Amino acid sequence: MISPTTTNSSNVSVAGAAAGSPQAQAVLSSDFETFINMLTTQAKYQDPLEPLDSSEYAAQLAQFSMVEQQVLSNDLLTALTNTLGNSTMGQMAGWIGMEGRTTAPVTFDSTPIAVLPNPPIGAKSMELVVYDAQGREVDRGALPVSSNPIVWAGVRQDGSPVPAGQYRFEVEAIDSGGNPLQATAASTYARITEVQNIGSEARVIFAGGAEAPASSIIALREAI
Repeated sequence: MISPTTTNSSNVSVAGAAAGSPQAQAVLSSDFETFINMLTTQAKYQDPLEPLDSSEYAAQLAQFSMVEQQVLSNDLLTALTNTLGNSTMGQMAGWIGMEGRTTAPVTFDSTPIAVLPNPPIGAKSMELVVYDAQGREVDRGALPVSSNPIVWAGVRQDGSPVPAGQYRFEVEAIDSGGNPLQATAASTYARITEVQNIGSEARVIFAGGAEAPASSIIALREAI
């Protein structure tokens, strides 16, 4: 059942760390020794009547230099990624305890949820549709064509309550000619309890266990 409501809306030397890492030094040292051994062997067993052209040595030196730079670049990128990840985590630490606005599924535990619709352009009439974690429609109700927040109480149109779980919301609408418009995601606010840095993606964990990419958070506010 849906009803209207109101709501308030280290510094790190990356290059030094990469170039000076034991792994990088070990790789470069090993490659350099291999290269020197190859040149020594070539010089030792070359044909005196057809000695190796000095340009070949130069080409091999250039090739080794390219390998060396590639190793250093890879380590630099790794160090930079780690640094940026730590910086992101430090910035997101302040999100914990706040409420984040998201279109990702949120947890319903019998407490009504404030939903912020996003009316499609050209909508003449619209409905709020509620889906459970398996993508099944569990509720549907008419809405005014407005972005004003409404409250979903977790009760179906027939009066039966929905079970506790994670739910997401969409707005379906039709235009003045009766044609259906593309559905839009409706957003909700949920309290953030944890932030995680998983690989290259930062994620937030909401109260109740729901989670979403940090990039899906479109607004933050003090917990109400």
